[in-house]
Amino acid sequence: MSDTALHQAVIGGDDKEYLSFVLADEHYALDIKTVKEIRGYEQVTKIANAPAFLKGVINLRGDIVPIVDLRLKFNVGEATYTEFTIVIMLNIQDRIVGIVVDGVSDVIRLMEDQILAPPEFGVAFDSRYLHGLADVDGQMVILVNIESLITSEEMGLVAPQSVNEDA
Repeated sequence: MSDTALHQAVIGGDDKEYLSFVLADEHYALDIKTVKEIRGYEQVTKIANAPAFLKGVINLRGDIVPIVDLRLKFNVGEATYTEFTIVIMLNIQDRIVGIVVDGVSDVIRLMEDQILAPPEFGVAFDSRYLHGLADVDGQMVILVNIESLITSEEMGLVAPQSVNEDA
């Protein structure tokens, strides 16, 4: 992460901060508030009958953490694992989940008016999991609604939040 990006991440503001990452040739970003840490890929314990995108689980300081390969989930790029493969550890609804990506780019800050509505077609995954698109330095970045994706029924990694019946 560049010093400028780190400095921007520390200062606050009316804008929202995203961690940008790469899958194949596409640039994505997710809400930085969900990021717990960034690590290298390590060997996982496989889970029988799990979908292909669920690589397995690891023990992270006493927490059993599922590892999801977003390259397989979004059907983009080769799923190779080297010393350069990155895992972003996320904290979603008090559950830690790791996502495998090709690389982490930077921290970006966007005002809400810089975010374009997601298209209804032409993307590698369901637009329900998109927050939108943004032009960052002449490059289109896909903003993933990572909480919706991780808590979706098809992922089955986090129990859906119970609806507050008092409201």
